[in-house]
Amino acid sequence: MQRIIRLAKKFKVKVGAHPSYPDKENFGRSPMDIPSEVLVQSIQGQIADLVSILQKENIRLHHIKAHGALYNTIAKDAELAELFLRAVAEYKKDSLIYVPYASEIAKKAVEHDFLIAYEAFADRNYHTDLSLVSRSHPQALITSPEAVLKHIVQIVTHQKVRTLSDCTVKILAETFCIHSDTPSSFEIVLYLSAALPKHSIRIKK
Repeated sequence: MQRIIRLAKKFKVKVGAHPSYPDKENFGRSPMDIPSEVLVQSIQGQIADLVSILQKENIRLHHIKAHGALYNTIAKDAELAELFLRAVAEYKKDSLIYVPYASEIAKKAVEHDFLIAYEAFADRNYHTDLSLVSRSHPQALITSPEAVLKHIVQIVTHQKVRTLSDCTVKILAETFCIHSDTPSSFEIVLYLSAALPKHSIRIKK
């Protein structure tokens, strides 16, 4: 983490925490049925490990975003969303919470006066309820740089996303996620950096 943080500092990239279920074997992408307090302690511990390094490097924690299965679960489960917010309450005044539009975590975060930024996924397809298409589905990922650009431009300019069933649904996004393990992720980022300004979309550093 220290090496990545120093790279972020060198290139002036904002740093955020990405806590998940304590599920290293499945990279946090499988739901876990664990006691609430165990989950709270795990989330807090994961963030604290990062913050300890950030403080040594004199870098602010810019945002917190749940990862994988935890992200998807708190989008739908109001009780778990409350639990997540309790776990990250220490950072409430200084760090953004990245949340999907019209989700339970977004509603609860606003209700409890957290600072939020709506997030959408540049490299993932959506269902009409704005849930992500499962990674087990062959069309879960968007890997073509041109398709990713089209996906982003529609969300930014029209505040709508085209779903897997070919419907358009309202969505808001202030930040976009591209997974580093998506095939061609590096090519996607390079392509977007050149193509987005042509659509009057500026990447804020």
